[in-house]
Amino acid sequence: MRLEASASAPINPAPPALTTESLDWTCPHCRSDLEVREDARPVRCSGCGNAYGCQQGIWDFLPAPRREYFSQFLREYETIREAEGRFGDAQFYRALPFLNRSQNHRGPWSIRASSFHCLMRRIIRPLERGMRLRIVDLGAGNGWLSHRLSARGHSLVAVDLSSGHGDGLGCLRYYETRILAVRAEFDSLPWGESQFDLAIFNASLHYSCCYEETLSEALRVLKPGGRLVVMDTPVYHDPGSGALMVRQRQEEFTRRFGFPSDALPMENFLSFRRLERLGRILGVRWELHWPKYGWRWALRPWKAWLAGHREPARFLLIVAQKDSDP
Repeated sequence: MRLEASASAPINPAPPALTTESLDWTCPHCRSDLEVREDARPVRCSGCGNAYGCQQGIWDFLPAPRREYFSQFLREYETIREAEGRFGDAQFYRALPFLNRSQNHRGPWSIRASSFHCLMRRIIRPLERGMRLRIVDLGAGNGWLSHRLSARGHSLVAVDLSSGHGDGLGCLRYYETRILAVRAEFDSLPWGESQFDLAIFNASLHYSCCYEETLSEALRVLKPGGRLVVMDTPVYHDPGSGALMVRQRQEEFTRRFGFPSDALPMENFLSFRRLERLGRILGVRWELHWPKYGWRWALRPWKAWLAGHREPARFLLIVAQKDSDP
């Protein structure tokens, strides 16, 4: 628990929230400028006519056709997450990722905790130096990462497709920290260029349907010199092992729930070769940081090889810096 306390210690006990009026907003459909006000008044795009509103503190920037496009995925996703016991009460969410009060999924949350410590050690502490960072949490889920970073005095925007109260943006109501909640898709973020110091894909990049588009959009909203971080997306040396993982998961979901949960053509995993190619396409140099998961975790690839099983996934912190202005 000593590590938990040090990681979440605030640099300011009462940080101001990032307000809507402190960001430059654009229509995610046509990129026309939008005036999003603090009074949560609905806005209509003058370019394409799409309307966007705020309900229960969550701004919704999904145009109606996109809401329909994602509807099956969200229904299936929430069905699976609830059946797996991933929902909880306020104390459950506030304790994450260090203590899973439900005792479910202790392994995955242990990975999240180690990844968070690596994020703090390698990225957050060196960058903050007593200053507030503007951070966008992409794929925020139940908001645990936004909560932890906001508690340190940083200004957070939590982005997710789900506004649900079990494992989506609706969970932000359980936290005492102030976080701006935005429902949007990765490939069409509702902001102009150069808005954030840090963009974090929090166990979420593998939900992308096209890594090139998704990462390009994240880089677009970063300030020059800002950092792009990918954490807790499964990475493999052999893409065949990743493909087998996907098939095994789909078979398991079909057996348990009656559907394979493949409503979207998601990429699902990364390979080191794919990551290298993405770096060339995007014009960035990746830094790879390896969280400490313990010696049992380190032995997993060898045990899998000896048993003739597929390669197990690696989870690491993948970081790139956006080029600064000349």
